[in-house]
Amino acid sequence: MEFIPGPAVHQILCADCGTPITPNSANLCVACLRNSVDITEGIPKQASVSFCRNCERFLSPPQTWTLARPESSELLSICLRKLKGLNKVRLTEAHFIWTEPHSKRLRVSMTIQKEVLTNTILEQTFELEYLVQHGQCPDCAKLAAKNTWKALVQVRQKVPHKRTFLFLEQLILKHGAQKDTIAVKEVRDGLDFFYSQRSHAIKMVEFLASVVPVRSKSSEQLLSSDTHTNTASYKFTYSVEITPICKDDLVCIPLKQARQLGNINPLAICARVGNSLQLLDPTTLQSAEISSIAYWRTPFETLATVSDLIEFTVLDIEPDGRSRGKYVMADAQVALAGAFRAHNANEDMMDYDGGRAAQIYHTRTHLGGILQPGDTVLGYHLTNANFNSEDYASLPQDQLPDIVLVKKTYPNRRKKSKARVWRLRSIGKEAGEEGETGGGRGVVGRMGGRDQRKVEEDYELFLRDLEEDPEMRGAVNLYKAAPGDTRMGPAPGEGRAGGGKGSRKKAQFAMDVDATEEAPPERVTLDDDEAEEEADFPEVQLDELLEGFDEMTLGTGEEEEEE
Repeated sequence: MEFIPGPAVHQILCADCGTPITPNSANLCVACLRNSVDITEGIPKQASVSFCRNCERFLSPPQTWTLARPESSELLSICLRKLKGLNKVRLTEAHFIWTEPHSKRLRVSMTIQKEVLTNTILEQTFELEYLVQHGQCPDCAKLAAKNTWKALVQVRQKVPHKRTFLFLEQLILKHGAQKDTIAVKEVRDGLDFFYSQRSHAIKMVEFLASVVPVRSKSSEQLLSSDTHTNTASYKFTYSVEITPICKDDLVCIPLKQARQLGNINPLAICARVGNSLQLLDPTTLQSAEISSIAYWRTPFETLATVSDLIEFTVLDIEPDGRSRGKYVMADAQVALAGAFRAHNANEDMMDYDGGRAAQIYHTRTHLGGILQPGDTVLGYHLTNANFNSEDYASLPQDQLPDIVLVKKTYPNRRKKSKARVWRLRSIGKEAGEEGETGGGRGVVGRMGGRDQRKVEEDYELFLRDLEEDPEMRGAVNLYKAAPGDTRMGPAPGEGRAGGGKGSRKKAQFAMDVDATEEAPPERVTLDDDEAEEEADFPEVQLDELLEGFDEMTLGTGEEEEEE
């Protein structure tokens, strides 16, 4: 095979430094060409970006405030749009250079190309520095000037507790529905959400309708009008009312409505609350679903709430094999908690519930799959109850049960001094009038006064419900608590006031929390001291907890990445 040499490559010397190079139109090497021609001329090496510390948004040209995370593509786009002269060169690559998180400067590395001579393209990499200037966006300026809102969403629920709003706060955080809210104000029966735009308020009303059964109505108020341009300014108010039926409440459905719901027993318990009410007959496992429209067409009230629950001890349980979902029908024998424990010699048994403490009750229950003899269960004692309800009075008295069991409880667990290892996020809210954001836990319980202690009790009950109900716990986000973090309060059962001087625990039943008023000494028995922790307590597992806990404030727009 004959070898054919390739074409010879001729080289010339650089006109400035004499380095052998491939011939080009400038007869200069790359180094000398960069020294003689600067393609970055006309591009400023320093610039500034405006940042609002209240809402954490950057000013994007021309006059748009955009939410951008540090070193994100959105922030890089804002920085590039601030530069002049980029239209005369070709941008090939740009990225951030790492700086300290608290630094007020952003460093960007850019690579550009430009044709300097005929068929000669020069590429150059250089660094830019941006100074972050703090300012106020128009929305935050209105907030500071007390001209806060254009639309208002009033959420109300006529119940004596705040557990619904505590759970609603966690749903709002999980779905990021608080990002457009500029302020939250607590009122007697609910919360007020303030918005700068009407569309944001409508979005919140739609979100509430998707998670809880509500009814809403709207109104508007004319602020000003211009007859020359035919324009007007309004303030809009949306009133949202949540149904007064909560989870584990005892209800009595009107007889006519019960027949329309598959002839269900009028006496039922509320098993679940979503965008509709799910009722369950604990004696037959028959269930019915009532939509918000159907409820408000013929509303009914609760007979008893969770504050009326009484502790019972399971003496015997016999499942009959019938089941529906997680519920198993069973025949149960129960007695009042503590009825058969040891009493002091000088204590009269007749003083405890009028001599009926040792009575054994037979009932049908839907908790046959989780109850065992010796367990403690919460239920409604209908024998001693007096309800002001015409629907309940019309029921046949001989068919009414003595006891309606609702859920299993864990009193021995509450006596342990084991602290919680998880935390909940909260929405920052105003402490006084709108526009004044304040710290503290959540949007509920900042009114103070006589209701403050009741809210603390409701918050403790809400935390216990999350611990004992895995289904409810799966609807919210739980975060890992930092080592030594005690902001979640003391251990379960000790209340949020701690075990310091002047605080003690009531001796009614397991769902009570601390009381500060004077009370007689608590009766302690041998059974209480040697009680073992329940083995089937639904512990919060580490894989259910999320990382990255931080305090949440209004208008951050942070949606849960773990979601």
